[in-house]
Amino acid sequence: MIARALDSISNIEFKEYDLTKGQYLYLVRIFENPGIIQDKLAEMIKVDRTTAARAIKKLEMQGFIEKRDDDINKKIKKLFPTEKGKNVYPFLKREGEYSNMVALNGFSPEETKAIFQLLHRVRKNIEVEWDFVKKGNKRDY
Repeated sequence: MIARALDSISNIEFKEYDLTKGQYLYLVRIFENPGIIQDKLAEMIKVDRTTAARAIKKLEMQGFIEKRDDDINKKIKKLFPTEKGKNVYPFLKREGEYSNMVALNGFSPEETKAIFQLLHRVRKNIEVEWDFVKKGNKRDY
């Protein structure tokens, strides 16, 4: 519910930049990891390659990112933010920081640290399941 609510807020607030349906997540990760390849980005965001390809294509068509050939292997396309993407990043970063501040309002620094550590453990648990299912396996429940 928390993730969906924040995603919904972001989609509304980022409309003025023509960023929708979680595209801002891709742009932020590309800005923070210039030269990342599409497969690594999809893995980082935890989406399938087809979903990532659509979002990346749209961001490229909108002028937020560009693909560049790898110096060694021309089949590999690296992703970089354009000037337009770089210009919108500070707004995206401020929104993320603000959302974190609102979410953690009233928590002590110790509680905030504990939440971070616990959520990190939850994420690690889920990543194992995500990898398992993405490889075509079925969970036994």
